[in-house]
Amino acid sequence: MERRVGIIGAGTSGLLACKYLVEKGFHPVVFEAEDGIGGLWRHTIESTKLQNSRESYRFSDFPWDSSVKEENPSSLQVLQYLDSYAQKFGILSHIRFNSKVIDIDYVGEVTEEITESWDLWGGTGKPFGSKGKWHLQVQDTESLSTEVYEVEFVVLCIGKYSGVPNIPKFPAGQGPEVFKGQVIHSMDFSSMANEDAAKLIKSKRVTVIGSQKSAYDVVAECASANGIKQPCTMVQRTVHWFLPDFNIWGINLAFLYFNRFSEFLFHKPGESFFLSLVATLFAPLRWAISKFVESNLRWRLPLDKFGLVPNDSFLQGLSSCQIGILPQNFYDRVKEGSIIIKRSEGFKFCKEGLIIDGDSKPIETDLVILATGFRGDQKLRNIFKSPLFQNHIAPSAKSSVPLYRQILHARIPQVAIIGFAEGLSNLFAFEMRCKWLASFLDGSIELPSVREMEKEVKIWEDSMKLYGGKYYWKSCITNCHIWYNDQLCKDMGCNPRRKKGFFAELFLPYGPTDYMGLSTK
Repeated sequence: MERRVGIIGAGTSGLLACKYLVEKGFHPVVFEAEDGIGGLWRHTIESTKLQNSRESYRFSDFPWDSSVKEENPSSLQVLQYLDSYAQKFGILSHIRFNSKVIDIDYVGEVTEEITESWDLWGGTGKPFGSKGKWHLQVQDTESLSTEVYEVEFVVLCIGKYSGVPNIPKFPAGQGPEVFKGQVIHSMDFSSMANEDAAKLIKSKRVTVIGSQKSAYDVVAECASANGIKQPCTMVQRTVHWFLPDFNIWGINLAFLYFNRFSEFLFHKPGESFFLSLVATLFAPLRWAISKFVESNLRWRLPLDKFGLVPNDSFLQGLSSCQIGILPQNFYDRVKEGSIIIKRSEGFKFCKEGLIIDGDSKPIETDLVILATGFRGDQKLRNIFKSPLFQNHIAPSAKSSVPLYRQILHARIPQVAIIGFAEGLSNLFAFEMRCKWLASFLDGSIELPSVREMEKEVKIWEDSMKLYGGKYYWKSCITNCHIWYNDQLCKDMGCNPRRKKGFFAELFLPYGPTDYMGLSTK
């Protein structure tokens, strides 16, 4: 039986998938559209820094170089770290650069009736048990020629935050076509060479639309370039909780939310009656910790002064992965006037710039940058040639991608998806999933029935809705990431308790090094 594996994407998840599959004796081929590794980290603006601390954003078995002293390394330092990892573990020889996968097509007998009749995943429950194959249509980005590659298993590591920008829609006569200036998406701005990006914004009136990390980074970059002479305007519809750092009244945020004790405060997918009772009884403490964090942020930052207190609690922001770290000195620039923040439910274009809801006078601007996010679901749908599989992935907009263990779709055979469920340290999360996937492909993990897989997916989706609210579709597992990793460990036959001692296990934060050397028994 052939066990050819194709990995699409050489970002962080693609590198990890390749590394752990090679360790299991596979010879995967990684298809990367660009000429280097790093994925999203290759397309960040010059001032972008890592949101996490370097100790929480690292590979379990590969520390940062001792020369990196910064708590939040720069994007260039992150790229260098990823490159060192790829060289250390011999990953580069498995990568075909400048190879863009246009689509993947399943060659085998698969119809809606057949997939609905499955008792086991793919009909057999095994990663290589079916006679079906995947055909990958790959384009050489230099010659533009195409070639079809055949594999038995595909690992999709294409990421959520690139490729397909989310562009707002406008009624006729109110869109960018009536504006005399320039409109671009933050994706295009971030992809520019640093010199070109600096030239684009220099001495211009820039308005940035958005309220997530990319919007803050772009605004900070513009304010740094132009100062108070040409202040940058930031238009936000929804305000989110952004922190200057992870220090909350002298306590690291990890001790409040990223240890086992903190997870006792939350209802978890598939929990026992006892754990459910504990979470219910601890609800006041859960609320109090959220208010504790909010009080610190409102004391340290001028949120009330500028009307930037979010409507959602910090708890909901954390549970939906809607929090972030502020660019350095962000509110100092707001105070000095180089950044102007406006809140609005909507806006429209006019010849001079933008008119936000409630204002009759336009915001005069030369350049509008839409930091309005990405359509990761659409990107994932588009890579499947089959309409049947496309509908399985995301039947509607703003719907979550239903994945068992956040990795496998119960009705799509011989495919794994890494990188669509979110957490506050994605590198850590991706590594755990790739360890699980390698064990599954090696035959060390047995899947339950398709019905049980779908039941598990529904339980997790309901949990995300409970705490993530309207953002549940982001598939954020931050408030139960230890519980999630416990399930992966149990599947692999490993001890999920990774600390030494009762109190350490209960109160010390969990991080990447706790799972160093994790292997299937």
